[in-house]
Amino acid sequence: MSIQLSDHFTYKKLLRFTLPSIAMMIFTSIYGVVDGFFVSNYVGKTPFAAVNFIYPLFMILGAFGFMFGTGGSALISKTMGEGNLPRANGLFSMLVSVSALLGVVVAILGVIFIRPTASLLGAEGEMLDYCVLYGRIILAAIPAFMLQQEFQSFFITAEKPQLGLYTTVAAGVANMILDALFIAVFKWGVAGAAIATAASQCIGGLIPVFYFLRPNTSLLRLAKPAFDGKALLKACTNGSSELMSNVSMSLVSMLYNMQLMKYAGENGVAAYGVLMYVCMIFLAAFIGYTIGTAPVIGYHYGAGNHSELKSLLKKSLVIIGLFSVGMLILGEALARPLSVLFVGYDADLLSLTLRGFAVFSFSFLFSGVAIYGSGFFTALNNGLISALISFLRTLVFQVAAILIFPIFWEIDGIWISIVAAEVMAAAVTALFLAGNRKKYHY
Repeated sequence: MSIQLSDHFTYKKLLRFTLPSIAMMIFTSIYGVVDGFFVSNYVGKTPFAAVNFIYPLFMILGAFGFMFGTGGSALISKTMGEGNLPRANGLFSMLVSVSALLGVVVAILGVIFIRPTASLLGAEGEMLDYCVLYGRIILAAIPAFMLQQEFQSFFITAEKPQLGLYTTVAAGVANMILDALFIAVFKWGVAGAAIATAASQCIGGLIPVFYFLRPNTSLLRLAKPAFDGKALLKACTNGSSELMSNVSMSLVSMLYNMQLMKYAGENGVAAYGVLMYVCMIFLAAFIGYTIGTAPVIGYHYGAGNHSELKSLLKKSLVIIGLFSVGMLILGEALARPLSVLFVGYDADLLSLTLRGFAVFSFSFLFSGVAIYGSGFFTALNNGLISALISFLRTLVFQVAAILIFPIFWEIDGIWISIVAAEVMAAAVTALFLAGNRKKYHY
């Protein structure tokens, strides 16, 4: 039986509805993980460090699609809740078109400026060459990657989260198979990893376009777009927190890499890369749940159903809390096998990675609160509070901690700074949720 946005959501129904988006985000995060595994074990430590060094840049570029998707979904679901489906489809078509055009422009500029950008970030010599080789291939698929990020939200708004999951699984499986073929069999090295990822992103970004262009059973369909500057600005404002979150996380990752080069050299960057792979997968569960609930929240907010809004928030906080405890336990339990899987060939690097895991895993206890809180306010069409939570969590707190803590604890200070930033972000989110209860009646 299909679940509709207008339904009353029990815990079971909420988990059933959001499970596809959780799985979708986890599969998306696996792209970089699979590349990292094959590059580290089949190509070498320096190429592995290069891939981890430059990858945050592509996440920044792809984040614009995430912004259109989350911000646009909030606007579209609210419009649907108000009973205006034709306008909702018009907004959907416009946002997809704008995202595709922006992706093409970004790809062209990125290919031109990738070498000076990587050099400016601190890459040099052989590592710089690997960054440029990997980067130019990935950039060619950036338009598709942006669409893929965008459709992750739009599939849910169209009440077709399962189709979004199937598309993402197909792209993820393709990435794994092509990585094994291009790197382990054909020995194409870093270029093989990039081609595999680019191909999988094209699968994830273009299949939804063909689906929504044809007559379908979803709530949305692509048609001739009509430009609406006011609505576009509203969607960008709504999604600015998600853009801020992704851009800030990527900028902070670059700062972490710079600090790690200072305190531990290439080994530090490689160890951080392993931790970030695990972090991407774990946080993807929080992000997927948040994306999955956002259209439901937006719909009931638009319909003025305050009791359901209050119920959704309460249930979501309980689910996020259970996820958090489970992730801490998993992070500590899987630290050694995951570290051995990626860097077991180097004893010093393995030791450094295990030490990072022991501290870093505690960040999962707190990170879900801020991620969900930011998405909750996005769904309420309050882009300002949402962006402020993301800005504080992913930039202000992280930057302050990474610059201060290593002065006292050196390499351990880097791992501690991640936990400290998440604790502060969770506290701020709790204050915003408490302070806006009367305004939104939740």
